Amino acid sequence: MALARARRGESGMNYWPGFVDALSTLVLSIIFLLTVFVVVQFYLQQEVAGKDTALSRLNAQIAQLTDLLSMEKTGKVDLQQQLAQLQASLAGAESERERLKGLYEGAGGSVAAAQGRANELAGQLEGEKQISSRALAQVEVLNQQIAALRRQLAALEDALNTSEQKDKDSQARVAELGQRLNLALAQRVQELSRYRSDFFGRLRAILGDRPDVRIVGDRFVLQTEVFFDTGKADLLPEGRDELDKIASALLDLQQQIPADIAWVLRVDGHTDVRPINSPTFKSNWDLSAARAISVVQYLISKGISPQRLVAAGFGEFQPLDTDRTEDAFKKNRRIELKLTER
Repeated sequence: MALARARRGESGMNYWPGFVDALSTLVLSIIFLLTVFVVVQFYLQQEVAGKDTALSRLNAQIAQLTDLLSMEKTGKVDLQQQLAQLQASLAGAESERERLKGLYEGAGGSVAAAQGRANELAGQLEGEKQISSRALAQVEVLNQQIAALRRQLAALEDALNTSEQKDKDSQARVAELGQRLNLALAQRVQELSRYRSDFFGRLRAILGDRPDVRIVGDRFVLQTEVFFDTGKADLLPEGRDELDKIASALLDLQQQIPADIAWVLRVDGHTDVRPINSPTFKSNWDLSAARAISVVQYLISKGISPQRLVAAGFGEFQPLDTDRTEDAFKKNRRIELKLTER
């Protein structure tokens, strides 16, 4: 009756439409920011992948050009060695010609032979000069090719540096967006914590100052004697009355929390350490899970969305009191309600 009068009193002035409009605007803004972040992250990943491919291609070209440059340098060394040999041969021929010229001037009887030898050496000298000229031309061509290769390497290094700088800029932008996302998620967690506090405060006001109802950390703890007979998972009438109050508070909370906050009410079943082996339940695991499911099913029958409920059985493995006394057994036989993220 007191709850009905409180509801009739609240119906006089309804602040929820404006509050819901404000929350809807906030939710749409956050969804827009998250959508922008996802799109930007996709394009950044595409850009980074493209840069990695271009970088691999440039590295392969650099390796090919390096091999070609090495081969060209080896050919240049060989031509320089040949040129040195030809120059040495030319010097020897000129020395031989000077020697023969001296013999020609000093020996009148050997003029014809010396002249023939001189002509032969002159022909050889001219041929070697032609070979030397061709070698010098090849060396010049090689020098030009090496210069062109160096210019290509410089251009490739510039392109590589530009690509690396763009990659660093992209990573910096991704890190900045990640920080923004973490900040938004932290704000969501804070909002859920605020709703959890409001929910527990409302439950405390509804259920009253009962010794079998406690708040432990972020959980609302109810002794199973309120809801079930010993060794059973069927809800008692007085347990349904208490769950009606909890369902009423949960329905109000379901309307207040924005739809984009992924929250659930986890219903945990716990037993004491004494073993059970009945035709219905083979272990404390079965009993604790069945009790949690019974509570969840009843809340669903009262209009709570199944997507916002989780049933979990912990058996005897999460005790509040490790003593083996009746008082400890009673504390450990409990149903816990925890408002948390999905």
